[in-house]
Amino acid sequence: MKDISAELIEQVKQAGVDDRKLKIVGGGSKDFMGRTPTGNPLNLAEHSGIVSYEPIELVLTAKAGTSLTEINTALGEHNQRLAFEPPLFNGQATLGGTLACHLSGPGRPWNGSIRDHVLGIRLINGRGEHLRFGGQVMKNVAGYDVSRMQAGAMGTLGVISEISLKVMPKPAATVTLKYNMEATQAIKEMNRLAGLPNPLTAACWFNDQLYLRLAGARSAVDSTVKQWQGEVLEDGDSLWTQLREQQLDYFATQVPLWRFSVNSRAEHLWPDENWLLDWGGSLRWLRGDFDVETLEALAKSMGGQVSCYRGGDRTQEVFYTQPKVLRELHQRLKQAFDPMNIFNPGRLYSWM
Repeated sequence: MKDISAELIEQVKQAGVDDRKLKIVGGGSKDFMGRTPTGNPLNLAEHSGIVSYEPIELVLTAKAGTSLTEINTALGEHNQRLAFEPPLFNGQATLGGTLACHLSGPGRPWNGSIRDHVLGIRLINGRGEHLRFGGQVMKNVAGYDVSRMQAGAMGTLGVISEISLKVMPKPAATVTLKYNMEATQAIKEMNRLAGLPNPLTAACWFNDQLYLRLAGARSAVDSTVKQWQGEVLEDGDSLWTQLREQQLDYFATQVPLWRFSVNSRAEHLWPDENWLLDWGGSLRWLRGDFDVETLEALAKSMGGQVSCYRGGDRTQEVFYTQPKVLRELHQRLKQAFDPMNIFNPGRLYSWM
C-alpha cells in the first residue's frame, strides 16, 4: 500500500495559488467518458492499496487508485465479491474512478449500484482540506449523502482519496437461460419475471435473444430453471462479463453510443438492430449518429434520460440536459466543494 495523500494535498493547494486547473487521473480507463478532460494531470495511480478488509464484517476500505483487479483478488480468497459488478476495463479500472463515473454491471437493479454499497469516503476539497464522510461500518450513516454524492460527479467535487464499501458473498450457483424473443415481448417478460420471488439477477436482450441470469442458493436456482425452462448456456458467465466490459460485437462500432436510463416498462419505440436492452429494460443502448434533441425527446417519452456515453463530439454537452433548478443545485455544490473551480472543469458539464 502507498499513501501519497500529503503530496496530493500540496498539489491541490499549489494549483489554487497558481490558478491552475487539475485533471484527476487514475488508471485512465475511463478518459472517454464525459466531456474532453482539461487541466494538468493529478495522478492517483500510486495512491493505492487495500487499507483494511474485514471478511466477517463484509467491509473493505481501499485507496482510490487501487485497481478493481487487486480488490477482486482479495475478495475472491474469501469467496466474496463486489456485488455491483463494475467493469474492469482490461484491469485498468480503479476504485476511485468507478465511483466517480458511477459504473455498475448487469446486476444493478437487483444488487444495487456502487452508490448503494459505499459506506464512507475521504475527499480532498478545493481548499486542500482532507475530509472524511461516512464511516467503515454499515450502521454508520453520518455524512453518508456526501459520500454517495460523488457517484457520477466525474471528479468535479474533489479528489476521492479513500473509499469504504460493503462487499457480498458469491452466490452458490449461477445459471443463464436463453430465449428467442423480439424486443417488445422481451420487455414484458423481463418485467413480469422481475416481480416474481425467484433468484433473477440479470436480464438483457439483443439480436432477438433474451438472456436471464439466475444466481443464489443451488436449490432455488435449479427449481427456477425447471419452472422457466429456456436454453441453458454452457458458458453463461462469459456472456455477462462481455456485456459488462462492452466486449460484445454490438459494442464494436465507431459510431456514437447512446445510453438511455428509462422506465423499464417503456415501449420499444424504435425497433431495429441498433438497440441493446439491459437491466431488465431500464438501461437501453442505441448506436448511431442521431440528433441530440430528437433522442432527448424520445427518452422523455420513455420516462427517462439519455447521454452520449462514447464517441461523438466530446467538446459538446454529452450528459442529459439538467432542469434549471438542478443546474443551480449542481453549481452550488461545486462552489461549496471546489470554490476556485480547480477539479476537472467542464468534464461533467460546460457550466461546471
